[in-house]
Amino acid sequence: MINEEIDVSGLPTDGPVALIDGDSLLYFEMGKPTLEDAIDGLNQRLLHILNQCETARYAGFLTIGRCFRYKAAKTKDYKHNRKGGSKPIIFYALKEYLKQKWKFEYTPELEADDLVAVYSDENTLICSPDKDVLYQVTGRHYNYRTAEFIDTTYEEAEWFLWKQMLMGDPGDGIPGLPKVGPKTAELWLEENDAYDYPTLVLNKYIEKFGIYNGISKFAETFKLVYILKTKEDVLRETDLELNNLVINNVNSFKLCV
Repeated sequence: MINEEIDVSGLPTDGPVALIDGDSLLYFEMGKPTLEDAIDGLNQRLLHILNQCETARYAGFLTIGRCFRYKAAKTKDYKHNRKGGSKPIIFYALKEYLKQKWKFEYTPELEADDLVAVYSDENTLICSPDKDVLYQVTGRHYNYRTAEFIDTTYEEAEWFLWKQMLMGDPGDGIPGLPKVGPKTAELWLEENDAYDYPTLVLNKYIEKFGIYNGISKFAETFKLVYILKTKEDVLRETDLELNNLVINNVNSFKLCV
């Protein structure tokens, strides 16, 4: 490893806390020819995120192991459509680098998506490219794939959640209602007020599957698409009690490649 310090000057000493979903960063960099190149790319991406968010303060999160959703999925395996196979060794080395150097954390049974959402408040910025986080969690977020800021209102978050409940989430292999796509889901939601969405969607499930199976599939789908947003949500789904957020400051340590 080349002992070349990366300049972190210019970042403010204060600012919002960037809540960084680190999972995608690993995939962005794992194809680099050498570990040094991958670590350099990772550092540069993280510094770019902090610069865009105008802060030196952050908390980073990773997904490690199988989350609670794998147990909740009964109709089809959670993420059954994802390609299998082993990842390059650089992937695992980068994950360790994030944990050790950047102090990224993980919680068994939870995804990084859930962790950034649970710790989100008016003093934070969620940094993620994941549509589920960007559009299901209320607040101001930063999409580090497109370098765009996104403001999601409560009404928009409810719309996105219940649209997913109707049509499922193909990216995660969640089926939803058969033959219901985006246009049909949006049409049904447009005909109702936001506070009626849960009843509307539950009735659609019952119409399709009958009372018992409809309620069961509704509950299963909700567990799969709903991003946990509070410590109470986490306790309900996993029996885990989360600690308070630990905030890091990039100015407090030296980055080397």
